[in-house]
Amino acid sequence: MMKTGIATVSISGTLEEKIEAIAAAGFSGIEIFEQDFIADDRSPREVAARVREAGLDLMLFQPFRDFEGLPAPLRARAFDRAERKFDLMQELGCDLMLVCSSVHPEAMGGIDRAAQDFAELGERAARRGLRIGYEALAWGRHVNDHRDAWEVVRRADHPSIGLILDSFHTLARRIDPDTIRRIPGDRIFFVQLADAPAIEMDLLYWSRHFRNMPGEGDLDITGFMRAVMATGYAGPISLEIFNDQFRGGPSRTIAGDGYRSLVALMDDVRRAEPEAHVDLPTFPARTTVEGTAFLEFAAQGEDKSALERLLATLGFRRTASHVSKSLTLWTQGKIRIAVNAETTGHAHSAWVARGTTVCDIGLNVSSAAETLARAQALGAESFRQPLGPGQLDIPAIRGLGGSVLHFLDQTSGLADVWSVEFQAQEDDPAPDAGLLHVDHIAQTMSYDEMLSWSLFYTTLFDMHKTPMVDVIDPDGLVRSQALSSPDGRFRITLNGAETHRTLAGGFLAESFGASVQHVAFATGDIFATATTLSTVGFEALPIPSNYYADLAARFDLDVGLLDRMRAANILFDVDEHGAFFQLYSRPFAGGMFFEVLQREGGAYAGYGAPNAPFRIAAQKRLMRPKGIPRIKREIERKKPSDI
Repeated sequence: MMKTGIATVSISGTLEEKIEAIAAAGFSGIEIFEQDFIADDRSPREVAARVREAGLDLMLFQPFRDFEGLPAPLRARAFDRAERKFDLMQELGCDLMLVCSSVHPEAMGGIDRAAQDFAELGERAARRGLRIGYEALAWGRHVNDHRDAWEVVRRADHPSIGLILDSFHTLARRIDPDTIRRIPGDRIFFVQLADAPAIEMDLLYWSRHFRNMPGEGDLDITGFMRAVMATGYAGPISLEIFNDQFRGGPSRTIAGDGYRSLVALMDDVRRAEPEAHVDLPTFPARTTVEGTAFLEFAAQGEDKSALERLLATLGFRRTASHVSKSLTLWTQGKIRIAVNAETTGHAHSAWVARGTTVCDIGLNVSSAAETLARAQALGAESFRQPLGPGQLDIPAIRGLGGSVLHFLDQTSGLADVWSVEFQAQEDDPAPDAGLLHVDHIAQTMSYDEMLSWSLFYTTLFDMHKTPMVDVIDPDGLVRSQALSSPDGRFRITLNGAETHRTLAGGFLAESFGASVQHVAFATGDIFATATTLSTVGFEALPIPSNYYADLAARFDLDVGLLDRMRAANILFDVDEHGAFFQLYSRPFAGGMFFEVLQREGGAYAGYGAPNAPFRIAAQKRLMRPKGIPRIKREIERKKPSDI
């Protein structure tokens, strides 16, 4: 079985906390970063015993710096330093040390000179049963290319000297990873992986602060690993991540992300390079999401009534009730919204913690069983509740912000839940507003969580991500990234807040970490929809006249069209594919809201980002004054007899 590992430098915490997190995530091994070891107060033998007690292998000790090419007497001193590290490695029971290419100002160049140094080091290591791996740093003084590092190893010609490859050092210098295919796999001792966003900056600074997990950045990690595996390499595959966010994040979350990214990457390599031997358990490919099956709100009391009144003003009708739960179904077009007022179970817990909130998202998938199997292989937590008589056992996992994702498909009969578990009921007929389906779901989180959740969705589902954009809030900045299935039937926007003063940050504070802040519904004719909504009492978010005056200056719009947009509070954008119209509900339940949109011709690919600052400003004008905490609001709305 292929060994997977991660360097201790990749996650936060003490060495003990790192060991626990790495083991819990599912890795089989660990790289000990020297600084983590030095900061620990246990002896080498005690650390080694703890690592193995946690079920981990000690794969690599690193780094050993500035070794090769030094003049006397620095050369002798370098060998003395190496011998001391060999002593330590033997106590740790670790047989492989990483030596990175020298950046010493007095280091001399020359492949043969470096090879001679490593040949001698190999002899010394072999006498102790140890091995040395040589890695080319992207900023190395004389060796900064894996091809040169391989030539040093080849000329050293010693069985205890091998090559260590690091995806960042190769890809950051734009070296063709296919050049790795020419290296014998048995001469590669270790492989380290890191992704990174595409940023033009100093290589050392980029490496030390902006590395991230495979799949979270822009480097061709899959191409790199395809080349590695094509050599016949059968050794460990490990993560070495230097990232300021990760250093301050929860160690178990970051370690879990790392394991998910590594397993998903190697599954991609296995599928793209079938001749390569990727020794991991097989599991299903990424799932195709065919659309949003349902959204379930937890709501009770007056807040439930307020939510249902809002749904009615959007043209939804109450069409069914659950046969055994306090759960009503509201529908329009292909949209299903369930309102759950249960006093036990997951929905009740979500209500107690967050108030009115989206507690469950149902997805139509190609195969519910395969989706669950892939999610579990990637480390997701399954979700189950006791089933009542006649209820279907629908596969589910834990999602963002304490929410749940359920998976429905046609082949297994799970999509029949609406006829099996719900009983149709007559409701007062309401005009259909022309809402067709859920266009996208907007999830809000702290900025530090965005990479985790982007990775969660893109490793589980067949989705691509767009570049991150900055959304200007009057009180700060929110970063947003959109994820979409290839056909656009499932879209999610991730919005990362850095301060509670922003609308997104305020929502997180109000809801104690709820995830879904708004849901967007698609219509084929937004003007007809707006007309219908106005007849059933829908109150649109008021947009100031200044916005429409600016539209007239920026776009060559027909005056009549501009007047219709102004009258209905409809916002506008356009890209090279087509026009885009959107209108919003007023905020409710601490900052949630609904959106109605029209992608003209279905071609507009964005989400109206240029309109976000004006929409946010309009929403803030309608919300409670800043500085009044939620608990004070809750006290103020209670009757004296309730306090």
